[in-house]
Parts: sequence; C-alpha cells; structure tokens
Amino acid sequence: MTTGLSEFFQYNLWANLRLLDACAQLSDAQLDATMIGTFGSVRETLMHLFASEEGYVKSFTGTTPTPPLKELNTFVGFDELRRRAERSGKELITIAEQRDLSETFYLDGGTYEAQAVIVAIQAINHGIDHRSQIATLLSLQGIELPALDSWGYNDALREK
Repeated sequence: MTTGLSEFFQYNLWANLRLLDACAQLSDAQLDATMIGTFGSVRETLMHLFASEEGYVKSFTGTTPTPPLKELNTFVGFDELRRRAERSGKELITIAEQRDLSETFYLDGGTYEAQAVIVAIQAINHGIDHRSQIATLLSLQGIELPALDSWGYNDALREK
C-alpha cells in the first residue's frame, strides 16, 4: 500500500544519520550537557530516540535487535547508533511502503489501541521532537548543527 508516508521515513533516516554525524564530532562535555525542558543530555536523547525507533519497528514486526537499546544503560557509541539507526530507518521505510496501516495495534500490553498509521506518525513526530531538543542543547553551547529540516533534505536530494 503506497501512501507517500515512506518519503517521510526517508527524510527521517537522512536527518537521523546527519545528526549522528554531527554529534560524533562533539566533546564529552558537549554531549553530556543538559537543560530543563529537554529529554536529557545529547547522549541520553540519542539513546532514547533510537531505542524508541526500534520499539516502533517492533510494533509492526514483533522483532527487535538483541539486545534492544532500551535495555542498555550506557551509551553504545556512534558507530553502533548509526548501525541501528540505519536498520530501524530502513525497516520503517519498508513498513510505510508495504504494510496495511489501517491495522489495529494493541500496545502497552494490550491496554492502548491505535491504528498502525498512528504509530507511524508518532515515529516521525518523535524523531523531529528529539532532534529539535538536541539542536536546542547544542545551540545554547554555541554549536550549530547542519540543516536537519525539510529544506536541508531537499538541498541534499538536489545535490545527488
């Protein structure tokens, strides 16, 4: 079922990988800075972002990498985050292209009902929200991230 949603996930993967590339250049102090109103430090937010993305994939497929990021208490490093981001990002693209998004999911141990399309929308929204939080954390330190918005994505597509 083609919905056009896969393009959103292609953008999401591009933005996630671009964010990881930029953050890999930061110092420990920059990665560990926090502020009220954000999820946590850059490291914590990245781990949460990609653990959640694995969870969205699990909602559709029933599978997750071993061990799931959500079970790890320490930062796994940028190479591992990139590998996992590529995996979950590509899986979400495939899901958007091939799955019936009108399917009903029973989440949180069956206590919460939502259509698959809502889970897909949440995955996009969640990524944008946390990338923005990281951008805020870094901008307060005088660090500017590369463009992660749709205009930056369009420019990247045009450069190919």
